Amino acid sequence: MSTATDAQPQPPQQPQLPGMDPVVTLLLVLVVALVLGAAGYVCVAHPSLIGPITAVAAALAAVFGVVAVRRR
Repeated sequence: MSTATDAQPQPPQQPQLPGMDPVVTLLLVLVVALVLGAAGYVCVAHPSLIGPITAVAAALAAVFGVVAVRRR
């Protein structure tokens, strides 16, 4: 005895657009918000660290800017 399977037509799948998954985007936004909040708190609690934190933030912004430009 052979078993026959009914082939049901599959609904057409939407093409995947190049981009990020919404969950990854949400997590990225959450992490960025937490890091900025923590840096802000440290700057308020310890004013002597404003200079070094600003220097690190500027360097990171430059690196992210270069990476963003190269991806295009």
